[in-house]
Amino acid sequence: MEQIKAILAAVILAAAIGAAPQGSIAADEIELAANDGYDPMARPVNPLSPGVPSGEPEAELNPELGNLPDTSGAEETFYLCSACHSLAIIKQQRISDARWDYLWNWMIEKQGMPEQDPATKEKILSYLKRHFSSER
Repeated sequence: MEQIKAILAAVILAAAIGAAPQGSIAADEIELAANDGYDPMARPVNPLSPGVPSGEPEAELNPELGNLPDTSGAEETFYLCSACHSLAIIKQQRISDARWDYLWNWMIEKQGMPEQDPATKEKILSYLKRHFSSER
């Protein structure tokens, strides 16, 4: 069984670097193929990081506002949300835009969050959807 695994591994490796399975493969060819296009210092892509609309640079985090992305709506979001719960619960969310709308209403109706004026509501919900939505 081990011999079959070794043969399969050799065939897969040879196919990955574009070499025929027969014959020997030089060690430098394997190293070049393994490192082709690989940058060990590149910033890894985190599928759970806050969404950034394509073409826009990632927003700087504001340490004075709990390390929320420092864009329009950060201050309003910080003060309203941190009055009742940790900002960590916001930062970990990856929910749909519709779910953010639902949670807004749920917090008002069931949790006693004060109703906000329409402009503030729109600013905070837009901020949450931009940075913490599963749709971006």
